[in-house]
Amino acid sequence: MARAATTSDAFNAIAEPRRRAILTLLVARERPVNEIVSELKLDQPSVSKHLRVLRDVGLVRVRCDGRQKFYRTQAEAIRPLHEWAATFERYWSHQLNRVKERAERAAAQESKSTPHTGGKDDD
Repeated sequence: MARAATTSDAFNAIAEPRRRAILTLLVARERPVNEIVSELKLDQPSVSKHLRVLRDVGLVRVRCDGRQKFYRTQAEAIRPLHEWAATFERYWSHQLNRVKERAERAAAQESKSTPHTGGKDDD
């Protein structure tokens, strides 16, 4: 099966760590390109390239104000990523609950087998 092009598939687009960093930065608010460059300490052409990929797959939107471009996340496009990741969240939550239950049972068994003096320590 052929792999989807990075520019047409959101999952492939976010496989790149710098693109995930850009999305994380944009979650809080809309930002201009120069601020993204400064925050992530990447060069401007690299940031622009990554922003173009994110824009092409619909994960970010751009707004122009004069010569400056402002980017923000596109919530509806991120929804499928969130829903997919939520599947694993439910799995890990279930697994962590099982681990907790086992630990509680082991602690209860241990407290049953450990004798208690029931009084204050002798001095």
